[in-house]
Amino acid sequence: QVQLVESGGGLVQAGDSLRLSCAASGRTFSWYATGWFRQAPGKEREFVAAIRRSDGIPYYVDSVKGRFTISRDNAKYTVYLQMNSLKPEDTAVYFCAASRLYYSNSTGSYDYWGRGTQVTVSS
Repeated sequence: QVQLVESGGGLVQAGDSLRLSCAASGRTFSWYATGWFRQAPGKEREFVAAIRRSDGIPYYVDSVKGRFTISRDNAKYTVYLQMNSLKPEDTAVYFCAASRLYYSNSTGSYDYWGRGTQVTVSS
């Protein structure tokens, strides 16, 4: 069982930065691929970024490439999402998730989810 708790969301202006954190419970955290997803009002939850289980290779959705960076600190059981050059279209609830798979960008492949943190970007 893995429990995930996100933090770091807030209200910012376009062009600003935020760093989201996802704190995980359990010593087996490093056995999971971890990802960030987001859900805007009236839209489906979408993949944002993920980091592979064993080697930490990151993957991003095209819309955030060059602006967002996912990283993890296994010693601290924490995954981060550094978000730079934020845009109004980045406004959403951001969720952290963990998957037993090596890597996935599909919501259905993730076994554990946090409750989310709100990110609002004003223009």
